[in-house]
Amino acid sequence: MSDLPRGLTVRRDAGLYGYERALRRHGIEPIAGVDEAGRGACAGPLVAGAAILPPGRAGIIPGLADSKLLTEKARERCYEQVVRRASSWAVVVVEHDECDRLGMHVANIEALRRAVALLELPPAYVLTDGFPVDGLGVPGLAIWKGDRVAACISAASVLAKVTRDRLMRDLDGEWPAYDFKTHKGYITETHAAALTEHGPSPVHRMRFVNVRRAAGLERLPGPSVAEGASEPLR
Repeated sequence: MSDLPRGLTVRRDAGLYGYERALRRHGIEPIAGVDEAGRGACAGPLVAGAAILPPGRAGIIPGLADSKLLTEKARERCYEQVVRRASSWAVVVVEHDECDRLGMHVANIEALRRAVALLELPPAYVLTDGFPVDGLGVPGLAIWKGDRVAACISAASVLAKVTRDRLMRDLDGEWPAYDFKTHKGYITETHAAALTEHGPSPVHRMRFVNVRRAAGLERLPGPSVAEGASEPLR
């Protein structure tokens, strides 16, 4: 799952909708994009989104971009537009304990597969962000920084990010000592200090080294050892 169909090329300056247009010129559609949010966080769920945008003006999402480059308000606006305009969309939530059980890479691949499988409109081709996802049942392409260059992946990233941020704000209400509403489970100085003071919450991911250290399950690094605060155990 790493090559475009034979004879198909996409210009570097083709814009955010260039991949979809090129694939449609070859008679390939529907085209789904899939992406995740929360892989690098050490608390809370992993969320995957999938989206199929319709061709033409109906599929143009005002202000659409990689969700990480948008402000919170802009993401919310794009989210509402994606939900309204998409031919089909889906979101999958993989809870923290399943992430621990599977390991982050396996959980990530599984979440992306599930999101594509939930689309009411089965895709003919799937674009993924960064690395290939096998087991989708249709051909596809992994695109480096795909959430910045392919509209359907950007739409999927917005679905995943907005959904996950909402879930993390809910978890902040249950566990206010960790300030999940601000950092969304990613490691920051505030989050690290809360882990040191309170230990892990029930929604922290125990495969992450910094969480295990806070729980007393991992030795602190010596002066010559890099911290790697949010690195998951393999």
